[in-house]
Amino acid sequence: MWQCLTAFCAREPRAFERDPTTGHVTGSAFVLSPDLDAVLLTHHAKLDRWLQLGGHCDGIADARFTAWKEAYEESGLTRISLMSDRVFDIDIHEIPANAREGGHLHYDVRYLFRAEAGEIRASAESKALAWVPLAELSQYSKADSVLILQDKLARLHSGDA
Repeated sequence: MWQCLTAFCAREPRAFERDPTTGHVTGSAFVLSPDLDAVLLTHHAKLDRWLQLGGHCDGIADARFTAWKEAYEESGLTRISLMSDRVFDIDIHEIPANAREGGHLHYDVRYLFRAEAGEIRASAESKALAWVPLAELSQYSKADSVLILQDKLARLHSGDA
């Protein structure tokens, strides 16, 4: 995935723009609870699916900044800390065509965060927010792009990451 992302960014001068004709880079945040036992998921209003927080870079060539900004905007939390400067995951997925734009790819760069303060409050982009216990993640989503969190966290804890 890393090679696909870097190749896309090298060949596409508008990689961080919101251009559905080329695809684009997005930034996402897996926000863990203070005790690290749950992840904050949003029930995305348009997609009608439980997902991690995140969004478009909108011209800012910094996916980590985007992930952090979106985590604040979509969660209502008042303090969120980055758990590592390293990219936690990369997911390249297709966004289907809709009435406003054609199908395109999202090159989603994901980071791992920890909630430190604040009460969750859903934004207008969300039907709901939920602290989902990691052990129950598959009850909210069947998407590999969400379930990867369990596998990668297990590898981190075992020292294999």
